[in-house]
Amino acid sequence: MSGFEPKIVVFACNWCSYAGIDLAGTSRIEYPPNVSVVRVMCSSRVTPEMVLKALQRGADGVLITGCHPGDCHYITGNYNTLRRYYLLKRILNELGLGERVHLEWISASEGERFAKVAHEFVERIRKLGPLRIEEV
Repeated sequence: MSGFEPKIVVFACNWCSYAGIDLAGTSRIEYPPNVSVVRVMCSSRVTPEMVLKALQRGADGVLITGCHPGDCHYITGNYNTLRRYYLLKRILNELGLGERVHLEWISASEGERFAKVAHEFVERIRKLGPLRIEEV
């Protein structure tokens, strides 16, 4: 496991989180290069199937990011995300995968915060080791 670099998929809402990630990049704030960002219009568009498919296709961890509660461009999208996330975590915990998925609220002005969250998440996944899901 030495030299293991986890593959992380980040689902980022277009209006806040993606802009925060972009701010990190334009401000030259370093975050792990093994983070792949997928832009979605709202964090509520991230379905459990999308998360499971990312893990099945080789991601070692999935980070879902969205607007802070009360700041959603679509009014209640992030509240829907939170409800769905809790249900997804219950299922993932039963499968032993709960630690590999995380939800975080990141605004457009929080580029440094995104970098910190990304570093912490990558480190957590690195400690867990590679995810090996075998297709049936």
